[in-house]
Amino acid sequence: MSFLPKPKVAHPGLPLNALGLNRRDYEGVMSTLCAGCGHDSVTAAIVQACFELELPPHNVVKFSGIGCSSKTTAYFVAGAHGFNAVHGRMPSIASGAHAANRHLHSIGVSGDGDSLSIGLGQLAHVIRRNPRMLYLIENNGVYGLTKGQFSASADVGTRSRRGDVNEQRPLDPVLLALALGAPFVARGFSGDREQLVPLLKAGLSSGGFALIDVLSPCVTFNDHEGSTKSYAYVREHREAPVALDYIAPRRAIEASYAAGEVLPVTLHDGSRVLLRKLEPDYDPTDRTRAAAFVQERALANEYVTGLIYMEPERRDFHTRHNTADAALNALPFARLCPGAGKLAEILREFR
Repeated sequence: MSFLPKPKVAHPGLPLNALGLNRRDYEGVMSTLCAGCGHDSVTAAIVQACFELELPPHNVVKFSGIGCSSKTTAYFVAGAHGFNAVHGRMPSIASGAHAANRHLHSIGVSGDGDSLSIGLGQLAHVIRRNPRMLYLIENNGVYGLTKGQFSASADVGTRSRRGDVNEQRPLDPVLLALALGAPFVARGFSGDREQLVPLLKAGLSSGGFALIDVLSPCVTFNDHEGSTKSYAYVREHREAPVALDYIAPRRAIEASYAAGEVLPVTLHDGSRVLLRKLEPDYDPTDRTRAAAFVQERALANEYVTGLIYMEPERRDFHTRHNTADAALNALPFARLCPGAGKLAEILREFR
């Protein structure tokens, strides 16, 4: 992970928000991800969302696990708090921090490997607890940090760099979140900032747990069937493979399309995904219909993007448990430790 700061040079004409901060004040250190990685586009969208929401950087707390996606938290809001957890355990750390201070704006960044394999149980229970946090899954279908093994979200027929074909059906985090009762579920594409920034702002403002699955192409290991970068293709066309320690710079993939449209997006390796942006009259408050629609479009190999489901009346963690309004470190000792008499009174309730 890089710790090289970005030069603090900003154009004097950059607009300021109500806090007197410009967009560059919400950036972090220099990214070490591959040039053209979709994750960097997600970072830019987070920076823009935090700037437009006028979040005080010291009231933002960032969490991540392990993987390329989990490096992202270093690249935005340098003045925020942060915790890089072990693989798959980020939700527990985030839940504890939220329980201690309800006034922090929590942003968890994970990947399909981190959340849908070793962290699947953790993800399920943080959805049940419903803390107020934005939970991003930067979804590229591979373990990019460990050289491109299939992740749990890899599509059937996907080829690895070695040419192996994935035959296991993928886990869909959107359908999973809907089934587990998440109060806010959305999907975006890293290259469509016009849609992604409003989704991030809505998730940060939702008041409960907000899951956004972001399709974020991997420029190095996203070798689907028919890819011009797969080993099978190289052997077939007798092309010399590039050195494994060199990754050619790529342009970040961008997409712009209207509500209700289906857009085929060609990835860096030549494969394609179909994105369907939700209609303007789509009802995001019907959980059953939302799940059915996502599954229906998946049969047509389409990824639905937009605000898929939200439940604004769902009680969050602090409301349900009637916790103190102040952060735990701001409570006087007498409230944190009321004494032996109060403890005995509590214990009598369980006898």
